[in-house]
Amino acid sequence: MQRRHDLDAIRVAAFALLVLYHVGMYYVSWDWHVKSASAGPALEPFMLLSSPWRLALLFLVSGAATAFLLEKAPGGFLKSRSWRLLVPLVFGMLVIVPPQSYYEVLDSRIPGGYHDGYLAFWGRYLAGDGSFCDDDGCLEVPTWNHLWFVAYLWVYTVVAWAIGRSAPAALARMRTRLGGWLSGSAALWAPIVLLAVVRVALVGRFESTHALVDDWYNHAQYFSVFALGFLLARAEAFWEALQRLRWVSLVLATASYAFIVWHFYGSGYGEDLPPPDALRTLQRVVWATNQWGVIASICGFAYRFRHADSKALRYLVPAVFPVYILHQTVIVMAAYQLKPLGIPALLEGPLLVALTFGACFGGYAIIRRVRWLRPLFGLKAREDRPTASRQTSAGMAADER
Repeated sequence: MQRRHDLDAIRVAAFALLVLYHVGMYYVSWDWHVKSASAGPALEPFMLLSSPWRLALLFLVSGAATAFLLEKAPGGFLKSRSWRLLVPLVFGMLVIVPPQSYYEVLDSRIPGGYHDGYLAFWGRYLAGDGSFCDDDGCLEVPTWNHLWFVAYLWVYTVVAWAIGRSAPAALARMRTRLGGWLSGSAALWAPIVLLAVVRVALVGRFESTHALVDDWYNHAQYFSVFALGFLLARAEAFWEALQRLRWVSLVLATASYAFIVWHFYGSGYGEDLPPPDALRTLQRVVWATNQWGVIASICGFAYRFRHADSKALRYLVPAVFPVYILHQTVIVMAAYQLKPLGIPALLEGPLLVALTFGACFGGYAIIRRVRWLRPLFGLKAREDRPTASRQTSAGMAADER
């Protein structure tokens, strides 16, 4: 099976974008763990460039990778995936994520502040102490924060494995029929219709919680695109259709983004003046159009480079998951420590990005060389040495090399 280097590159770029997005969260008015003194709405239209589609793209690629990996090793698939996803999730919740909550407490408006130090906080975090409260509510600990993606991915992976194991013939027929149907213009408009129906029906009823058990809108959209990737991983006609439609997709993505920015920042509507129901519904349809339009455009342009391997890509693919696990904690800690320096945001932001990537890749350089650390960050205990003759299927949200 030849490796899909386009999916590798998309995954690397999407996780890099996630780092930039979380740095941006420090500077916008939206709620986050710590906030800059200069936080405001100025950066928010740029954040909306990726808000509708960034995570959906990751789930699409992860669905395709799940299909490739299940083909490659069906016998030990579930055990391997559970080990590579659940061990980093538990380790992350116990060790990597707690500093985020600690600095959130330091940066919050808890009466009297918090002065007992990190180790005391960590003990209360592990004990599930719910008394860290301010005027916005109480901090829920322990938590997975940004690692919610790993929990969701494991659940979707289990569902895909169960379907493949219990009904392989039905799954094969579904893949054939869906791949044939989405081999033309339907590759663009059908997912838009699906995501629009999901958003119109559910987004107003279910708040985005990332808590797994009550996050029904997110499950509906993310599992839908994960399933598309899983079912269409080998449907070359589908990916070729996206390639043919890449410019149309880009035009749709650009126009829909302009409408979304106007709706939220130029229409005059907001919390004090809610938009009419018809406009709200239109906005949700346009949001879905942007969501799949961007994904289709990215996949269409990238598909042309599906055979384009490189030394840089081979280094970055296994680095993605450890960098992802580390990045938000690094951002929160660095942002809080930089705040007293009063650096202007235009200088502090790029510095924070550079510090984050530097610290995370420095951490990866250590992790990949320490055998007992590797499984804690989603890597095999022993690093494989690839040979020139070996080619494997597309990467996953946990490194498979």
